[in-house]
Amino acid sequence: MKKIKLIRKIHLFILSIQAIMDLNMNVEAVGMSINFVTDKVNVKVNGRVATVEMNRPEALNALDVDMLKGLVCSLKKISDSDDIDIIVLKGSGRAFSSGGDIKTMLSNMNESDFYPVMDIISELVVTLYSIPKLTISAINGAAAGLGLSLALATDHIIADKNSKLAMNFIGIGLIPDGGAHFFLDKRVGEQKAMHIIWEGKMMDAKEAHELNLIQEIADDLQATVDDRVSEWLSRPVQAMIKTKKILSDMNRPQLLKILELEKHGQFNMRKTLDHKEGIRAFIEKRKPKFIGK
Repeated sequence: MKKIKLIRKIHLFILSIQAIMDLNMNVEAVGMSINFVTDKVNVKVNGRVATVEMNRPEALNALDVDMLKGLVCSLKKISDSDDIDIIVLKGSGRAFSSGGDIKTMLSNMNESDFYPVMDIISELVVTLYSIPKLTISAINGAAAGLGLSLALATDHIIADKNSKLAMNFIGIGLIPDGGAHFFLDKRVGEQKAMHIIWEGKMMDAKEAHELNLIQEIADDLQATVDDRVSEWLSRPVQAMIKTKKILSDMNRPQLLKILELEKHGQFNMRKTLDHKEGIRAFIEKRKPKFIGK
């Protein structure tokens, strides 16, 4: 039994190393640069706190490729700064993020186009999860699909009392990505995670809090975030970050493996008749008629 467990651990380690190599190669292939600049991501620094704002308010901060690249590059720059201890992730306008960009979903990408985009998502999620800073998601309005996956990758989620959260990939015949299987399993356990994914329903802040998806509900979001930041700044932050680093290093191989499984699984789901019907129904604003194919 011990030998079997050891073999499994070695196998998982090898897979995680391969995943890192593939991720680095594919991110380079789509022209990722630490100096990538876009107005779709705003960064403001105030003392030891950096606020990273997703800035496509006209699209409810849907995550297109430029925004994904901008988030990766912004976070990596912040990661290198010894002067910043806390990151607040938020969305401009009426939403945190409505999820993946619909134009990307509608595009008929082949494998060589699709996988590099998924690798940017993976790079973003791994960076956000393991960054040596304390991270807070401040959710206003909608946090759906990939937008919710990003929030779940942070250390602490504060949601406005009127916000809505949904892991709603199932509505268009897809599986969650952005590490959602990993984060949901960690927060609520396998069975609850599976049913949250299968149901794909919209949750209010109270229900999300009861499920342990978020840490706090706010009457005044900015005031609650400010209070949390102030409280953390008064504590031994480096000790908090070290604990985070130990846990994230321990879990990183599993996260990398799940991101790879999501990437290949999502490519296959995009080819199904149910996904095509889900997209048509979304565009036509009607209930989809799935056939299990």
